[in-house]
Amino acid sequence: MTLPLLLTWMRIAAIPVLVLIFLFVPIDLARPLSAWIFGLASATDFLDGYLARRWNQQTSFGAFLDPVADKLIVAAALILLVHANGDTLIVLATIVIIGREIFVSALREWMAESGNRAAVAVSQIGKLKTVAQMFAILFMLQWFPLWGVVPVFEIGYWLLMGAAVLTLVSGALYGMAAWRAVKARQLAR
Repeated sequence: MTLPLLLTWMRIAAIPVLVLIFLFVPIDLARPLSAWIFGLASATDFLDGYLARRWNQQTSFGAFLDPVADKLIVAAALILLVHANGDTLIVLATIVIIGREIFVSALREWMAESGNRAAVAVSQIGKLKTVAQMFAILFMLQWFPLWGVVPVFEIGYWLLMGAAVLTLVSGALYGMAAWRAVKARQLAR
């Protein structure tokens, strides 16, 4: 097993740890620990891809597992935040983000089967959405103000709202790209 693949598996293994700490450790310790676990897991998302490319250890299984690990930890963290807060906008943002991930994953699978996977390759706006949602979740998990003054939860909250908007935009762009690819293929027949 390569180090990049091991990092991806570690991100998946962090999910139950994150959930157990968030739900069963006293809140004053659970929130910062949860943020650290999520932050470290998020860092491995960048690191595993970077190392796989740098060391020429990219595999089709790693390319499959990496986005699955990302989606699982993001979904778990968002569900924890919904559980802890119940705020209507957090619930809606969570539905948008998880729904878009399901839609885009299914769209990519469908496009790959039809030979058009490149039409729905990861876009810059998709990457920006990912960064915004990772920081949003990290800050919201932290909950308590940093150094007693930096309102990280509130910053994360508004980052999450921005990530939800970017999620809708990127999902629509992927949908339109797929539609254009399908139409072009039909016209070529």
